[in-house]
Amino acid sequence: MDDIDQALDAVGPRLRALRRDRETTLSALSEATGISVSTLSRLESGARRPTLEQLLPLARAHGVTLDELVDAPATGDPRIHLRPTIRNGMTMLPLTRRAGGLQAYKLVLAPGARGDVPELKTHEGYEWLYILNGRLRVILGEHDVIMEPGEAAEFDTRVPHWFGVVGDQPVEFLSLFGSQGERMHLRARPKRKETS
Repeated sequence: MDDIDQALDAVGPRLRALRRDRETTLSALSEATGISVSTLSRLESGARRPTLEQLLPLARAHGVTLDELVDAPATGDPRIHLRPTIRNGMTMLPLTRRAGGLQAYKLVLAPGARGDVPELKTHEGYEWLYILNGRLRVILGEHDVIMEPGEAAEFDTRVPHWFGVVGDQPVEFLSLFGSQGERMHLRARPKRKETS
């Protein structure tokens, strides 16, 4: 068995571990990737070998590089190649590339991106923020504070929270959170308006 066969045989267990670490169902992954539930199940069990057309959307859905998904040999290059995700006026730049566990991001939030009326959310996890530039309004339970550059905050994300820009300049901040926070920030889809 050559290196390519070994790498492809190891993809199935890695796919299953990534999905379970993120507490994602096969149905949700199918919806995110366009790959059928039965194909995903066969890929994870090793009954089917993945194609490049399947690996690319799977890597994107799990937030990992293709190299990480197939466990390509390390090149020795420690640099992280930033691939921003932009959602609803917020740009998220990953500063870590390890699947699961603690994630670090640089976030840039545009003025007005979060709307005029704060919509407090909760999710499992814990979050840490550090303000680089601009001013960030943070509502956490009963607290409503304005954070300036150089200030940090940490909180349990089960407490209802919201943050948005103060003023007409974007705010840049660092954020650390676990897989639950990653799902909330990166994978949550906006609610669709029902049409009659």
